[in-house]
Order: sequence, then C-alpha cells, then structure tokens
Amino acid sequence: MLLTSLQNPKIKRAVKLMQRRAREGDQAFLIEGHRELLRAQESGQKLECLFYCPALFLEENEEALIEAFRKEKVEIFECIESVFRKISYRDRPDGLIGIGRKHHRTLSDLEALIKKTENPLIIVAEAIEKPGNLGTILRSSDAVDATALIVADPLTDIHNPNVIRASVGTVFTVPVFEMEGKALLEWLKKNQISIVAATPHSDIEFTKANLKGPIAIAFGTEKLGLSPLWMDKADIKVKIPMLGRADSLNVAMAATLLMFEALRQRS
Repeated sequence: MLLTSLQNPKIKRAVKLMQRRAREGDQAFLIEGHRELLRAQESGQKLECLFYCPALFLEENEEALIEAFRKEKVEIFECIESVFRKISYRDRPDGLIGIGRKHHRTLSDLEALIKKTENPLIIVAEAIEKPGNLGTILRSSDAVDATALIVADPLTDIHNPNVIRASVGTVFTVPVFEMEGKALLEWLKKNQISIVAATPHSDIEFTKANLKGPIAIAFGTEKLGLSPLWMDKADIKVKIPMLGRADSLNVAMAATLLMFEALRQRS
C-alpha cells in the first residue's frame, strides 16, 4: 500500500510516537534506520509495521531487510517522500522506519539472567538525562558484552528515538532494564554483586580497583554524579584521574573507560 496523505491514521500515530507520553500510552515506539532495524530484526524485536521510502534509500540492502520483515508477517507501507519525512526525526532519513512493541523486563527476568551468567558485569546508569549519553553507554555495553544495562530511576525512557539512534540499535542486543534504585540496590546486595561507584571523590584510580568479580558499575548524572543512596551503599568508589582544569568527563565517556578496564582485567 502506498501512503500519500499526512492525514492517514497510521502516519498520525507514528508522529505521536515521537512523544514520550504517547509511547507510554500506546506501549509502542519508533525504530528508524537500516542498522537499527537490522539489529532489531536479528535480536527478535517484533514490529507492528514498517514504513519505507525508496527515494531515500542509501543502498544498504534495504530490500533484503524489508523482505525479512515481510516473511515475519509485518505490515509494510510504502510512503511518498513528503509523508515519510513527516514521521522521521532525522535530518537525513534513510527511508526505513518501524513501529515496535515495548517489552518490559522485570526483576524476575534479571534473576533468570544472572543465574545463567558465570561472572556478571552489570552497568547501572542512574537518572541519566540525555538520550545521546544513554545511547552511547548502551553501545559501549554491547562492545564489552555486559550482562545487562540497568537504568535506575530513569529520566529518559530507553525507547526515546534518540536513544535508539545513539545506540546504533544496540538497545536490542543488550538486556536493558528500568528499575527503582532502592529495589535494585537491595537486589544487588542480596545477590552478592559488588557495587562500584564512579565518582571524582575517591582516592582509588579505576585501574587500581579489582573489577574481575561479579560487579555492578554505577554512574550518575554529569552535574550531580551518583545520588547519596548509591554512594552510601557502594562497596568501592573509583575515580578517573583528571590532570587538566576539567574535574570530570562526559558520563558516557567515563562509563566506556571503566567498562573497558573491567574487560581488560577479565581477559
């Protein structure tokens, strides 16, 4: 079916899903881009429907991906360029946008995941505000094969289109959880997973800390860092040495450094 009108109900719904309130109410979200949709498809993320616009393709084997979704019985709609641009949030769209259903993992899912993981490496992002930072942390979590990324007391929802974009689709390859911080802390303590707090207020450099065992590395906002709740419960606090005038790094960069140090020690 070719969609030519901005008044089409499917197009109007897709436009609404750019807003967090609509995503929460509809329990659905947008996935834009060939790489993002390919990782979604390979990871088993189900789509309700797929919109495409051949005039915007970048020749990255788009037809093969469309056919893969067609075999999964996904509704597929071709759009004229003006209509497709209305539902795109990118300056240079590549002609592919899907609508996926939200899947919420629970504490029981985390329990099951940990039981089959020999030496868990959990990443905790507390109240991260910027979608780009959360997406980059996801990308790094995928790179080190982290057991899970847990967004504690979330301010940005993980289905924000810019989180998905910044993660380059790794939001579908890393087990992601959203949880209340206090309950998560209690669960980590119960399961004897050490909490490593990243903070400038420590005498221990991150390369000197033991990151080999079951750990949860926690990061807070760039402005305030981790809340007292996490700082009080941390088993160890580590810092990244800062030799210039700046007193801290971008949170996604700091998270990446600590993750790869944990990977180095475990290797």
